[in-house]
Amino acid sequence: MRGNAHAGFGERSAETDRWQHRHRAAGRLTHPGAQLRFTDADGLRLTAFATSTTDIPIAALELRHRQRARAEDRIRAARATGLRNLPLHDTAQNQIWLEIVQIALDLLAWLPMLALTGKTRRWEPRRLRLRLFSAAAQLVTTARRRHLRFARHWPWTEVITEAIARLEALPNPG
Repeated sequence: MRGNAHAGFGERSAETDRWQHRHRAAGRLTHPGAQLRFTDADGLRLTAFATSTTDIPIAALELRHRQRARAEDRIRAARATGLRNLPLHDTAQNQIWLEIVQIALDLLAWLPMLALTGKTRRWEPRRLRLRLFSAAAQLVTTARRRHLRFARHWPWTEVITEAIARLEALPNPG
């Protein structure tokens, strides 16, 4: 475990006349490293889950539970990217809209892995839109080459240029 993270695991079994079923509970007390909620006690966050799976070690179950949270993050990103509402009236038009949203989600999934570093890798779609995708730039042609020039006063120009440099450094897949 990292830093001041603590984990406590507990198990309990419940029986009735008709069936016997074993329940297991796992809890983790961590420092969130993010915005505190009103339920956090002394700057620590308690997360817990219960399961009836008995044949998998509790640490593996906790890993599975945290991976599920990543899937829910992707769903939240999909809703923020345009999947919340279907904007058109015709089914075929909405199908095209869904294809566009899927392309945007693929780009949002690959961009942090390939081009961004540090805290910028954890930016949500809204923050990416406001800081990176809405940056003012000019496409300038000089000596038969095209250059993208970003505004110098934009606070995230360095993040954008470093991301583009990382993408250009990738090997050609074709």
